[in-house]
Amino acid sequence: MASGTHENVKKYYSSLETGEDLQTSAACPVPSHLPLRESAREALQQVHPDVCKRFFGCGVVIPEKLKGCSVLDLGSGSGRDCYILSKLVGEDGHVTGIDMTEELVQASRKYIQYHAEKFGYARPNTVFVEGYMEKLSEAGIQNNSVDVIVSNCVMCLCPDKRAVLSEAYKVLKEGGELYFSDMYASNVVPDSFKDDPVLWGEGMAGALYWQDLISVVKELGFSTPRLVAASRIQVYSPELQKKAGDIKYASGTYRIFKLPNYSTQTKALITYKGTVPECAECFELDSSYSFKTNVAVEVDAEIAAILKYTRFSSDFVVQMTDKPDSGLSSAEQDCHLSPFWLADKLRSCVKQCSKTGKAGVCGSETASGANVGAQTLQG
Repeated sequence: MASGTHENVKKYYSSLETGEDLQTSAACPVPSHLPLRESAREALQQVHPDVCKRFFGCGVVIPEKLKGCSVLDLGSGSGRDCYILSKLVGEDGHVTGIDMTEELVQASRKYIQYHAEKFGYARPNTVFVEGYMEKLSEAGIQNNSVDVIVSNCVMCLCPDKRAVLSEAYKVLKEGGELYFSDMYASNVVPDSFKDDPVLWGEGMAGALYWQDLISVVKELGFSTPRLVAASRIQVYSPELQKKAGDIKYASGTYRIFKLPNYSTQTKALITYKGTVPECAECFELDSSYSFKTNVAVEVDAEIAAILKYTRFSSDFVVQMTDKPDSGLSSAEQDCHLSPFWLADKLRSCVKQCSKTGKAGVCGSETASGANVGAQTLQG
């Protein structure tokens, strides 16, 4: 199903040696605006240097509590995130990476045995397949077979986001999660951008208007997106700046869930047990919700469903109340889901000066709920 856009993107990424060859600040090996948990940091340190060198992601897509999970990485690239996940899911878990670029798939496969031995596994738990995110079934990914899907700055390279998200919904098990970081635009990107192969390769032509993401995932049946982290992306290439015009870009990390049908529309009292690994004192669902251990808090019906019907169900006590859930207004909800709003609120931006620049974070605050900006929920 390769389109002209697919072929241009494949050619563009096949020509890149490292993430520093990209002309925007989107790619960052370990963004300081979203620090890694200790287990993920240790796993990253064990990933082969050659794999890390060709990392092109724009965030950290390592959600909590992955032991024993089946994980799918959409647009796995060099395989860096897959190998981190391979360590975190354990020998009984499984990781599949899918990418449309043959060269990257072949390169990532070279290190399967290396990492299995590095992690002390009797047999590898990771596979890489060549295919398209819009056609997961053709790549052998079965419906209702995956616990967690991750994706790191890849959907912006795909011309049909709805198809990608629809396929993700199909292959997720009920209660499964899509945890992804991507590049978003401040407005709808003009069609003229889509004729430029460099703008496509950099993710600028294919970046989704962030409000369109909210609409699409809800139409497909997912839960409301939960915004985990965000940073402004600054483009210092004069040529790309001129092409971008008034369009601004941000990286945003969201998590969305495939929930069962639930009819309850009342609020609930939630108590976190402190049992999610590496989250003993509190569990941070996103940039707005941080649950302290053993503190009962009131939440809306959808948050209650997320904590009741997903892999986090054993970590929370959920007591439904008789209080009707009126929910936030559309405008209030959309504001809290904007990566631009979150990045600006926390005064965080990622900088990189074209191909020869070095990435860094300006401002004294991080752009995730992990350290600042989260609404710590107390009774």
